[in-house]
Amino acid sequence: MITALHTLVYAEDPEAARAFFRDVVQWPAVDTGGGWLIFKTGPSELGVHPAAWEHEGASGGTDQQFDVSLICDDLSATMAELSGRGAEFVGEVAHEQWGDTVQLRVPGAGTMMLYQPRYDPPATS
Repeated sequence: MITALHTLVYAEDPEAARAFFRDVVQWPAVDTGGGWLIFKTGPSELGVHPAAWEHEGASGGTDQQFDVSLICDDLSATMAELSGRGAEFVGEVAHEQWGDTVQLRVPGAGTMMLYQPRYDPPATS
């Protein structure tokens, strides 16, 4: 049985991205060793991995950063709360047919969409 979803963020600066999710977003986390944090995001997880790596003589990398969106129930209030903890937003709020969106800067990893849906999201129902 599948019990959850594990999401990955690939970051040029994984320590900065991990600190953002821990300190600004304030998601609880466990350290799986060496500072590799896995965050509780509700019925899913978010892990931050480096964009390039070497392990046991092999190296690899990815240009992929992430394709993850964060859902909130009040976009203005959430933006104010996160801004108070140092979060930065890129651009203006966009009003889409399916919800209001803004791009949230994730240090060391680019931007991530934050949105307030205009539909009843199954994840929060």
